[in-house]
Amino acid sequence: MFFDGWAGLLRVLVIGTLAYAALVLLLRVTGKRTLSKMNAFDLVVTVALGSTLATVLLSKDVALAEGVLAFVLLILLQFAITWLSVRSERVQALVKAEPRLLLHHGRLLHGALRRERMTEEEVRAAVRSQGIASLNEVAAVVLETDGSISVLRRAEEGRASALANVAGHARARVEAG
Repeated sequence: MFFDGWAGLLRVLVIGTLAYAALVLLLRVTGKRTLSKMNAFDLVVTVALGSTLATVLLSKDVALAEGVLAFVLLILLQFAITWLSVRSERVQALVKAEPRLLLHHGRLLHGALRRERMTEEEVRAAVRSQGIASLNEVAAVVLETDGSISVLRRAEEGRASALANVAGHARARVEAG
């Protein structure tokens, strides 16, 4: 149906404005971490918040108060999980992936590429995007927990303290050594 009447449109305008304001207020109060792109769990929360907003907007069966309660519940659950993950390595391991070394000292790590479902072309593109022409100039390429790719030049590596928590770094150092 194209048009059901003015009452439906008015409801979307009023409830949509109020739900949006409530969501923005809740996100502002809870801080930047709620919408960060740190890991898959954060993405799920962000998608769930958007889905809840859409449901509140478009479903006459969901009251504004119920939608706002759903926002609060999702944000509180996200806060609780992140609070626990900061304090417990076991919870952190469940919720957050670890960064993975994909290239070490100019050498692609094919096993890591397969495990992360990454191609050599994607790694080479990430290296090129940093203005680097040769893989031999690269100390490391890391697939980060948020899915981004970090490229470290050899000159920047130093003692590689930034790679301390990266999966595969210790093994790559031994193999290179």
